[in-house]
Amino acid sequence: MSNIKIHIFHTGKVCVSPNLPFGGSNCNPIKASGIFEKKENRLWLPVSSYLIEHPKGKFLVDTGWERAMSPNGLYDKKAQIKSLGSFILYLVNQGVVEFGECIDEQLTKIGIKTSDIDAVLLTHLDCDHANGLNQVKDAKKFLVSNDEYKFALKNPIRYNKNWLRNVELTKFEWNDNQGPFKKSYDLIGDSSIELINIPGHSDGLFAVKITNEEGKFVLLYSDGGYASKSWQEMITSGVAANKKHQKISLEWIREQSLNENCIKSLANHDIDVKPQVIEL
Repeated sequence: MSNIKIHIFHTGKVCVSPNLPFGGSNCNPIKASGIFEKKENRLWLPVSSYLIEHPKGKFLVDTGWERAMSPNGLYDKKAQIKSLGSFILYLVNQGVVEFGECIDEQLTKIGIKTSDIDAVLLTHLDCDHANGLNQVKDAKKFLVSNDEYKFALKNPIRYNKNWLRNVELTKFEWNDNQGPFKKSYDLIGDSSIELINIPGHSDGLFAVKITNEEGKFVLLYSDGGYASKSWQEMITSGVAANKKHQKISLEWIREQSLNENCIKSLANHDIDVKPQVIEL
């Protein structure tokens, strides 16, 4: 009998230049931003969040967009710029979240209150992962790696502290040695949920590896790659804090994805991944 359930939600969509997810090693920030990209060439990608129902608690991975992005459930330029607090971020990634798609709305559908969440696990602090924190402000705890928090403070163009206005972040240091850089965080203390540092896209980015008693696992690798083709073809994204680290992290994602014990390997923005429940 399964002891762990992983719910995959699509919490809105984001519109970006193809160079942002699949720009590769030679992509520069301007090209990745898509500021000069033709509208018809841009991609609409899902924005995912995940609920892990574990015998030792309920854990939410990332939050997607907040309702204020689309107050009427439609694309709203003015509302998005206000929600993001940045015209530059709006130019890079336009977003929309239809009614019923915000993470709290989807949790309600499956009978879970935001106050039931033992911890929100923020893989990193980019807008499409942390903008929706206000939707789950009643959760018991909010975890982010200290490396990511420090990185965010150094990169105010990518981050806005207003997204954190109603929550208190708990910054953790790595306490285990899994992953490509031997830096991970054993969330519960039994290695069943490991937050594994995969730097490159940002310094403190982590993947979430959920492992059952038989050693079978699901890997949620956030923005370590933007789709399965990222690790299949070794295509790094166009947004990178450190391209060398990004490639090393992607190589590790590939290795894990091909492991015989890997049940699923999931990127946050993969158009081929549909909302579902994985029993592990």
